[in-house]
Amino acid sequence: MLFTLDIGNTNIKTALFDGPEMVHYWRLSTTRKYTSDEMGVMMTQLFGHEGLSRDQVTGIVMSSVVPTVNFTVEHMCRDYFGLEPMAVGPGVKTGIDIKYENPRELGSDRICNAVAAYTLYGGPCVYIDFGTATTFGALDAKGSFLGGCICPGIKLTSEALVSGTAKLPHFELLMPDKVIGKTTIGNLQSGVINGYVGQVIYLVNEIRREMGCPDAKVIATGGMARLIAQKSGVIDHIDGLLTLKGLRLIYEKNQAKA
Repeated sequence: MLFTLDIGNTNIKTALFDGPEMVHYWRLSTTRKYTSDEMGVMMTQLFGHEGLSRDQVTGIVMSSVVPTVNFTVEHMCRDYFGLEPMAVGPGVKTGIDIKYENPRELGSDRICNAVAAYTLYGGPCVYIDFGTATTFGALDAKGSFLGGCICPGIKLTSEALVSGTAKLPHFELLMPDKVIGKTTIGNLQSGVINGYVGQVIYLVNEIRREMGCPDAKVIATGGMARLIAQKSGVIDHIDGLLTLKGLRLIYEKNQAKA
């Protein structure tokens, strides 16, 4: 079975795949203080809790936007799984043509999302990853990655608003019934969430216009995808495992190449 790891700024999302079928999914906090042994013990316990064994893993593939954690994760893979992980990066076959001016600048998580969005949903398409940062990516009908945009994630936006002001309270990210709030919390929820919905609608429409594809499919992933999708009306598919599925597809492409 294939063990996939998506190392993000807030969480490490992992999944075990048996072919195209996901066997189980786990999330860990992205903590730079963990040692490889601490992480290995945690993974051993998580596997055991589901009646799984590390010995069932025959391959590991990882994507990371946190370079300081890579060394720890790679050592954990070697020491506890006895395998060298494949890292998505330069030299790895992805099957997509990256139209960036400097393709090496493109984050590995965005590459995984692009591969999964095009392979699973077809092109032209737009993916949105609602993570610590929200990233948009555009792919044409041939699967070429045209580029995209990056903006602060909705949680990061709300935290910055509260921490940067003296009297505004912390608030839960819930969709308000009305735009005109009657309480301070209601005002904050309306401004942050409805404002974010408006941002997503505008960016998707502009991306589609620049692509010349007004009907380009939009695939969303990440923790805030459902919250924004229910009101924006521009998201066609929600796939919470898009990045991990992209990791699986990239691994399989490189195994076939080998």
